[in-house]
Amino acid sequence: MLNGLNHITIAVSDVTKSFDFYVNTLGFTPKAKWARGAYLSLGELWLCLSADNVLSGGDYTHYAFSIRSNDFDEFAVRLRTAGVTEWKINKSEGKSVYFLDPDGHKLEIHDGDLNSRLMACRDKPYEGMTFF
Repeated sequence: MLNGLNHITIAVSDVTKSFDFYVNTLGFTPKAKWARGAYLSLGELWLCLSADNVLSGGDYTHYAFSIRSNDFDEFAVRLRTAGVTEWKINKSEGKSVYFLDPDGHKLEIHDGDLNSRLMACRDKPYEGMTFF
């Protein structure tokens, strides 16, 4: 039986540039780095950066990171000061910034969680939404 998310691996075109972005801009903790990759952590998340050809998708797939409400505004300014490209404007519950990493991977910082999202959806459910 599955018991949780193990890790996320992201293809990157330049390990050094992506390592710098994830460590110095987003605040990940470096664990190991080699010529074609790196292991980083953020809380319980294990992230692998792996040198590869990057194929950017045109869909809604993205990776969202949690942030405390009290830290959100300051961190959003930090991202914008770093010159990130924003790919979407937030229209859902809570505060979010949707932005791209150096290879165009879609990321998000969000100050809510699953419970706050479900409470907002109970007030205004999506079309055809069923709760369990």
